Amino acid sequence: MNPFQKNESKETLFSPVSTEEVLPRPPSPPQKPSPKICGSKYPLSIAFIVVNEFCERFSYYGMKAVLTLYFLYFLHWNEDTSTSVYHAFSSLCYFTPILGAAIADSWLGKYKTIIYLSLVYVLGHVLKSLGAIPILGGKMLHTVLSLLGLSLIALGTGGIKPCVAAFGGDQFEEKHAEERTRYFSVFYLSINAGSLISTFITPMLRGDVKCFGEDCYALAFGVPGLLMVVALVVFAMGSKMYKKPPPEGNIVAQVLKCIWFAVSNRFKNRSRDISKRHHWLDWAVEKYPKQLILDVKALTRILFLYIPLPMFWALLDQQGSRWTLQATKMNGDLGFFVLQPDQMQVLNPFLVLIFIPLFDLVIYRLIAKCGINFSSLRKMAVGMILACLAFAVAAVVEIKIDGMTPTQPGSQEIFLQVLNLADNEVQVMVTGNGNSSLLVEPVKAFQKPTHYSKLHLKTKFQGFHVYLKYHNLSVHNEHPVEEKHWYSLIIHEDGKSIYSMMVKDAGSKTTNGMTAVRFINTLHKDVNISLGSDGPFSVGQDYGVSAYRTVPRGDYPSVHCKTEDEDFFLNLGLLDFGASYLFVITNISSQGIQAWKTEDVPANELSIAWQLPQYGLVTAAEVMFSVTGLEFSYSQAPASMKSVLQAAWLLTVAVGNIIVLIVAQFSGLVQWAEFILFACLLLVVCLIFSIMGYYYVPVNSEEVHGPADKQMAPIQGNMINLETKSTKL
Repeated sequence: MNPFQKNESKETLFSPVSTEEVLPRPPSPPQKPSPKICGSKYPLSIAFIVVNEFCERFSYYGMKAVLTLYFLYFLHWNEDTSTSVYHAFSSLCYFTPILGAAIADSWLGKYKTIIYLSLVYVLGHVLKSLGAIPILGGKMLHTVLSLLGLSLIALGTGGIKPCVAAFGGDQFEEKHAEERTRYFSVFYLSINAGSLISTFITPMLRGDVKCFGEDCYALAFGVPGLLMVVALVVFAMGSKMYKKPPPEGNIVAQVLKCIWFAVSNRFKNRSRDISKRHHWLDWAVEKYPKQLILDVKALTRILFLYIPLPMFWALLDQQGSRWTLQATKMNGDLGFFVLQPDQMQVLNPFLVLIFIPLFDLVIYRLIAKCGINFSSLRKMAVGMILACLAFAVAAVVEIKIDGMTPTQPGSQEIFLQVLNLADNEVQVMVTGNGNSSLLVEPVKAFQKPTHYSKLHLKTKFQGFHVYLKYHNLSVHNEHPVEEKHWYSLIIHEDGKSIYSMMVKDAGSKTTNGMTAVRFINTLHKDVNISLGSDGPFSVGQDYGVSAYRTVPRGDYPSVHCKTEDEDFFLNLGLLDFGASYLFVITNISSQGIQAWKTEDVPANELSIAWQLPQYGLVTAAEVMFSVTGLEFSYSQAPASMKSVLQAAWLLTVAVGNIIVLIVAQFSGLVQWAEFILFACLLLVVCLIFSIMGYYYVPVNSEEVHGPADKQMAPIQGNMINLETKSTKL
């Protein structure tokens, strides 16, 4: 999860210390004191806001946890397109907060903005859930509903992002600043609880429940949608208790207008004497007050340091896309628990809750005792380096996975294995169009093949001649094959003669961690097999071959089968992650009907636990970079510029997701090389950022806040210190 998906928390939590806290508010009509919680100083209204935030974060992260796999396995997009759309959606979620802030500050106020955009949010979830129902229309309708739903969700979640936490801060009186600080701690916990629980639960709803014979994406999207309805209802229930400050004007718009006027005025007056104007923003003095210009000058110093930041988010946000795709190619069996690929994302919020106090209370203090000046900018640079290391580890894991993946046949090549289902040994010889032998070997009855043989073709399509010698019988058959495929040569007999048939195999692992199975029926009657939740299927008599079917990983000791005159059960054993199995249904008189099992494609061998180091490194990077970065930025920015800084921070997250989108679509690299590319790019950016930070001169508290704000600064500082640790808003 992206820190600013975590950053979201930081984002919103800063709003209470933004313009609304510092700039004088217009007088508003007196309101009745809000009811308190159990006689304490805490307004009862904040309980509705905290529950609302828990449900909304559950909704957002629950939906997003399964989003990449939905694109890949339901809409059947390729990995690059799935990654690109995932990051395009994430980017949009960080552009829309600017719109939400503008609506709240200039027009509707925070309360109405939250209500109206939450309705948009709910509608987006409804459309997203409808787009995941297989029987509702075709792929085109599913795609349209999904993209429209995601657009509305992005508008809803981004639009309310800058409003909710700030609205909670508005419920407290200034004399209760300490209680307000504790409220933000509770608010932060509700955010992380919603994220943590939903990231764990929704992959289970997707993978463990079947809808219409497939993974239940409709339920995995529907439950988060229902939680968003609950969030809206709970928030609306507290309406009569809320303090609702009126709109105060959009400071972001004022800053942009001031900058635009300064630039345009400078170009209009190029011929004038500029000796008295030492800064390009001084050209705004004709229209804007001096204090605003001074604040914008201070703001631009911080924004200059933001230029390299998007590359960090480009790496951090890939936990929900590329890293999830990597997990689908690994073995999720941890012994005591089986993890779904998309459940690995739960590590990030879990480790954040551990790492924040660990770094604050232990690591940073130990570094300080060693006499090392570990400044905020240095922490951010170290965070970048840790993210580079995380992607280097991810690349090593990807190379390890590739090394365990079956080699694919190349041009004018096929892979062939021989399965002898006859009663005795058969001598097999395979030749091409010429007389040269491509394969000669004796195959015992029901001998499990240990490998595929590589055979070379003279053309892309070719006929193979198969010569079989069985007892006193010699048989010749011809089978057409196509390059770059895997085949099984199935040999069987009927008591009088020997036969062969060529069957195309899967050849590669299932990409979603599921298990692929198919059956050969040697009985003299059709067999109906009930496997999974998508209903029974039939395998024809006398060596009929079924199509591949995917089932969840697990033990299948008693699969119900039925013929026209009897029922029986087959023990399929363990069907493991990513494997492909062939089951031959045979009737051995002494043992009854059984399933003879061969493994065409081996199971995923590399444990999903190998992703733990990269998750640990990237979460440590997030804590050092994201938490510290906002804390530093807010300490350096003028009080009137807090909301503008928040908008700029969100934009760096949006741009970072766009970078991933571009690389995924146009790089053309194999996955491990793409991970290395990102690590190297961030390393270069880290060097640039370090040089920029070296020449940056920090300002002290008095310069930032000014004499008038000096008394307020400690309160703001305390709030910021807590708010920056909220990484899931």
